[in-house]
Amino acid sequence: MPAAERQQYIQMIREFPEQFSALVSQFTDEQLELRVAEGEWSTRQIVHHVADSHMNANNRFRLPITESSPALPVYDQDAYARQADYALPLDVSLAIIRGLHARWVVLLESLTDAQWRMVGTHPEWGAVDLEEIVRRYADHGINHINQINTIRAKHGF
Repeated sequence: MPAAERQQYIQMIREFPEQFSALVSQFTDEQLELRVAEGEWSTRQIVHHVADSHMNANNRFRLPITESSPALPVYDQDAYARQADYALPLDVSLAIIRGLHARWVVLLESLTDAQWRMVGTHPEWGAVDLEEIVRRYADHGINHINQINTIRAKHGF
């Protein structure tokens, strides 16, 4: 991946917390519980999911640069979404996301070319280098912004 593309993904990671917070902070409690369809996640669940997902991503970012060909952790995101803490106010998870992303930017901007190419193995993705992991999480945030905007469009707010 060219350095300019890496910088684009780092910038996406840098900007995501504020974009995400600005989007969801305007919702009422009732709107936070709306879904596109039965069985889909609400905006509240999506926000808490992003915090959980990105906490897991922190290990996926760090393990390849600190261990030789590590196994990358997985988790059951639907089981996480059924836990009691997913009813908490959004500020709890938004703070986690802000802190993680601030740390990621500093970490990612410090990496050498060789570190960007370090590899871990994920049970579903196979062998992935840090470039691929960073791309996935830059896109992950945008995908969830789009998902929330789909909920908004469906319910007209």
